[in-house]
Amino acid sequence: MTYQEKKSIVSLISAVLIFVCYCLYMYPQFPEGGLESAATFRYWGSFVLVLTLVSIVAHIMISIVFNIAFRITTKEKEPSFEDELDKLISLKATRNSFFVFVTGFLFAMGSLVLAQPSQLMFIVLIASGFLSDVTGSITKLYHYRRGV
Repeated sequence: MTYQEKKSIVSLISAVLIFVCYCLYMYPQFPEGGLESAATFRYWGSFVLVLTLVSIVAHIMISIVFNIAFRITTKEKEPSFEDELDKLISLKATRNSFFVFVTGFLFAMGSLVLAQPSQLMFIVLIASGFLSDVTGSITKLYHYRRGV
């Protein structure tokens, strides 16, 4: 298995674990007020902002630990350059990831147009962000395994 495949698998697993652990942490903190209360909007706003920060920091730390473990176990350096194949795979993964997020964003805005509770908009936005991260990792793994 190549470095890129291992990195994609680690990224996929870490995205799922970060999201699940954070959701389990935040679930008990859900406010008891009505669906449209200020506390509910504050909860969802902090949920999104903190999830973004936690995810970025955790991905950086996991990437550093992965590179150290890779170097120790294989006694190889991680590739210091990207060839054309790596760039093409990265572009395809980014395209698929953006497509999933934009589709989720449109569904979230559609839920507001259809007069659904605002909580549904936040849930759809959060889910589409998570699914776009997973889609990007799966796309990279798929193309490194099967080719472009």
